[in-house]
Amino acid sequence: MPHRRPPRLPQTEYLGIRRILLTMCTFDRLPYFTSPSAVEATHGELLRTAAAYDVEVIAYCFMPDHLHALFHGAGAATHLEKCAAMFRQRSGHAHRRHSRMRLWQEGYHDRILRDEESTFDVVSYIVGNPVRAGLCSDVRLYPYAGSSRYSLEELAVFVQWRPH
Repeated sequence: MPHRRPPRLPQTEYLGIRRILLTMCTFDRLPYFTSPSAVEATHGELLRTAAAYDVEVIAYCFMPDHLHALFHGAGAATHLEKCAAMFRQRSGHAHRRHSRMRLWQEGYHDRILRDEESTFDVVSYIVGNPVRAGLCSDVRLYPYAGSSRYSLEELAVFVQWRPH
């Protein structure tokens, strides 16, 4: 079955000081992000591209077959969709050059956070994902989650995450 591209929001929704939750799946949901080298390369592109586009990555988590990331546009001219597109292009190109395989599924899911939505409820969801999936017992031990601003320890404490 072909992958259907999720619909995009109007362009104005991606501009300026906004927060957007992104979920990007690997092609055919292949578990590329179980390899430290694949995560490291893609993580590097994520942070490099975000910095170039004036975007803060409040939280991210590389799960085996997908990525969750919470982007925050830092300025009035920030364009979150262009940042996401450039990140996918750069990371996909690097992955294909290394493995000769496609990295990303067509399209991705996004959700603009409204003012009343708590950023750190979303952060808690993102960084707690590996615990819910049974990949670790403590989010602070998961090597593929973090932030461009906060340490994983700060994220865990700030969102009042507690081990089960």
